[in-house]
Amino acid sequence: MKTIMTAAQMREADRHTIEQTPITSLDLMENASLAFIAAFMQLYPDKHTGILVCCGTGNNGGDGLAIARLLQSQGYDAIAVWIARFSDRETDDFAANLSRLHHTPIPITEFFPTDEFADIRQDVIIDALLGSGLNKPLDGDWLRLARHLNKAQCQTVAVDVPSGLQTDGMISQNEFSIYADNVITFHRPKLSFFFPESARAMARFHVVDIGLDDDFIEHLPTTYRLVEAADVQQIYRHRKPFSHKGTYGHVLVIAGNVNTMGAALLACGASLYAGAGLTSATISPEGLMALNTRYPEVMYCNWEQLPKAWNRFDAVAIGPGLGQARNNLKTILAYPSKPLVLDADALIFLSENPKLLQKIPKRSILTPHMKEFDRLFGPHSSWWDRVQTAKKQAAALELIIILKNRYTFIVLPDGNVAINPTGNPAMASGGTGDVLTGVLVSFLAQGYLPLEAAILGCYLHGLAGDRLRNDGMAVVPATRIIKELPYAIASLHT
Repeated sequence: MKTIMTAAQMREADRHTIEQTPITSLDLMENASLAFIAAFMQLYPDKHTGILVCCGTGNNGGDGLAIARLLQSQGYDAIAVWIARFSDRETDDFAANLSRLHHTPIPITEFFPTDEFADIRQDVIIDALLGSGLNKPLDGDWLRLARHLNKAQCQTVAVDVPSGLQTDGMISQNEFSIYADNVITFHRPKLSFFFPESARAMARFHVVDIGLDDDFIEHLPTTYRLVEAADVQQIYRHRKPFSHKGTYGHVLVIAGNVNTMGAALLACGASLYAGAGLTSATISPEGLMALNTRYPEVMYCNWEQLPKAWNRFDAVAIGPGLGQARNNLKTILAYPSKPLVLDADALIFLSENPKLLQKIPKRSILTPHMKEFDRLFGPHSSWWDRVQTAKKQAAALELIIILKNRYTFIVLPDGNVAINPTGNPAMASGGTGDVLTGVLVSFLAQGYLPLEAAILGCYLHGLAGDRLRNDGMAVVPATRIIKELPYAIASLHT
């Protein structure tokens, strides 16, 4: 997994690379700018595009000056540069790149405090005003300029970080930032990019390698890491010759009330398609015909049989569409301990009976969305606070908490957080959470450790949705995710 750095650690990685490579800070800035324009040219290939590069006088502004010069050398013929001189300070690398820019035909306009800004007639704005150097909300002339740039409603590309967006910690809803359609960020995504509040500052981000020392970065202290395809390939176990259904575990799904049988069917189907050897369901008897019709492979275990049958199961999912039958959770938690996935109505019951949280077997997996999480652990005003609470609760209860969103936070008992990058807005429809529950319990039954099951399940669930979106589906229903799961898993074989 890739280390997610703070802004301070990014500067530390810069310094280390400069000292150890060796490379000058100016040449490292040139490398970053070259990496930026390679990505920019993919996004905006028309070299007649009108481009306005807006620069501060720090190193982010130095990047902007180098980017303008390098784009002009690549044949872009309609570039202009604005420099915001709202401070008497400028970095040495900014000054060096300004001197280089003076040897090009690119027009440069400088603005000082209280100056009026010219109208913007270009097609694309490159935001190189502040980057990750910001440590307070935009105010004064910076705020005035940011509002002027946003008002132009141009396509905007931020250099490393949209000006005004904090890179670390809580993102205040009241802080103003430049809105970037694309962010081309250096070497690693910033932690704030993974929080929903960042949507007010950016639509999407692209990471470019600028030649920093990855070995040094991976040894920096952090509790946040980004899951990669290589991690999932390392976790996944290929099926071996002479294996059989007993090799891949027996799942029990306890779900589905009379009016919510679909949730049980989705979880059962996901268990099957994610590779469980056997799947059983404890559901309302009224759903038996639907179960037998939809998934004849799934066996039925009624509530009366459950105490005697309990030891047959390798992992259990409880909650999707369970309705009032969730009251049985107290009895179920008294059964011998085994890997559990708790979702939906099981989480509602726990929020109504918080003392039962202590009864959940250690290393079980909870899969709340935002509202379920706040029911369990109290209201939160930001996603940053939500994740901090999840870290504390996961450690105190020795559980894995999967806090679901566009970028899902997999919060571990040791305080670490694995960020899952797969998935997309096309998956935002009812039932996708039930599918995730079935995938997770399937991998638990197959013998994966809870941490492995959590990473593998979240990644493949999102990957299935990504594959469908990439095939042209604007909306990806839960039933389609189930059918795509075997193909997502098969992609790990390549």
